[in-house]
Amino acid sequence: MEPDVSAAPSNSPEQSADLSAEISANWQQGKLLELTIEDLNHSGEGVGRWQGRVVFVPDTVPGDQIRVRLVRVKPQYAQGKLHELITASQQRVRPACIVADKCGGCQWQQIDYAYQLQVKRNLLVQNLERIGGFEQPAVEPMLAAEPLAYRNKATYPVKLGQDGSVQAGYYQKGSHFLINLNQCPIQDVRLNPYLTRIKLDIQKQGWQVYDETTHRGEVRHLSLRVGRQTGEVLLTIVGRSSNLPKIEQHAQKWLERYPDLVGVCLNINAERTNAIFGAETRLIAGRGYLREQFAGLEFQIQPTTFFQVNTQQAEALVEIIRTQLNLQGDEVLVDAYCGVGTLTLPLSRFVKRSIGIESQQESIEQARVNAAINQITNAEFQIGKVEALLPQLAVQANAVQANIILLDPPRKGCDPQVIATLLQQQPQQIAYVSCNPATLARDLKLLSPSYQLIRVQPADFFPQTAHVEAAAFLSLRP
Repeated sequence: MEPDVSAAPSNSPEQSADLSAEISANWQQGKLLELTIEDLNHSGEGVGRWQGRVVFVPDTVPGDQIRVRLVRVKPQYAQGKLHELITASQQRVRPACIVADKCGGCQWQQIDYAYQLQVKRNLLVQNLERIGGFEQPAVEPMLAAEPLAYRNKATYPVKLGQDGSVQAGYYQKGSHFLINLNQCPIQDVRLNPYLTRIKLDIQKQGWQVYDETTHRGEVRHLSLRVGRQTGEVLLTIVGRSSNLPKIEQHAQKWLERYPDLVGVCLNINAERTNAIFGAETRLIAGRGYLREQFAGLEFQIQPTTFFQVNTQQAEALVEIIRTQLNLQGDEVLVDAYCGVGTLTLPLSRFVKRSIGIESQQESIEQARVNAAINQITNAEFQIGKVEALLPQLAVQANAVQANIILLDPPRKGCDPQVIATLLQQQPQQIAYVSCNPATLARDLKLLSPSYQLIRVQPADFFPQTAHVEAAAFLSLRP
């Protein structure tokens, strides 16, 4: 039986003042509070509530009863740090990584994988409802992935340890303190042997490690890529300059030591910036690309060009797009933000003509090479910003009337001019691949006057993290 709250005495003014004072005394930086985690936010943090105020706590799981220390306090919310796990959630598991609570590479290794999939789908649905205004959107179950050892690329900042050792890893959450790693459970296991040995080689060679505070030193990052199907590995050192003595000799030794290593490159980044790669990449030994088998095609992938880090999920997404669009072979498809042709080229085999648009010249050049390798003659690629080139397609000498537009923009979503062009040109179908549910929902809402949202297929490209990838399919309204 529920208690009869109507019979309960109300607080006197004195009691209310005492309660308010108690809340104010505890709602301060450094204070310890007890609460239960109820949800997860888009950044992967646990969400709990204390006296009507919200507390965000990393490394927690819905259902955890915890003691949290407040580290940043605002009037209605606070950031907290897990101090003590009082009672563990049923969804809590032992992380696969021994530094999962420190390393900033993952957020969710403490969460059961099946539950991660539920949370990600819920985050997507919530964004479509709240931002997009869609009622009960047709969101499919999340397409599951291999939860570990899935990344085909790893890029590590390099630092000098307090003991003078060369270290590489990921930054601790919310800091610039480097967590030194010798292996990583979410990257392809074939990359792990490189990490420890290359660090030792840099140290023995005496190459100076870059210091971002003084902008001195040379070695900034180590970047490794592997062909998931071929096993070929590409190693790239990111340096402030080319001042790495005897790097050619060392590169040859690496090629001899590692049978799967096909190339060693040096990328030059001389700027004071958080960007990893600079504009210039030099081939030091071997070849400047790896070969990969993807969706029945052969791809060449260079050190700095974009390629999905989860090969298997990207292949599955290609098949989902092909099936959902019901390609008949007479369509004209425009792939905006096409990269190296990851989606354009596999889909080109099922349409009459395809056009890829990409602003990065290196990616377009690689897309053209990949088309030639696979003898695909009905695909063309144009360099430029989508918002500039998409409106021009309809007014060129050989005007293009696209039946299908494929969008795969960066996290910020589509430029407003792209949305305006789509509403004007009105292609029959739009497939929108997104890595950000919020901007996806925003853009779908803008398109909704002319387009009906048919289906959304989320796919887990980044297990153990809060990142959500999804493909939304739209059809022109009658």
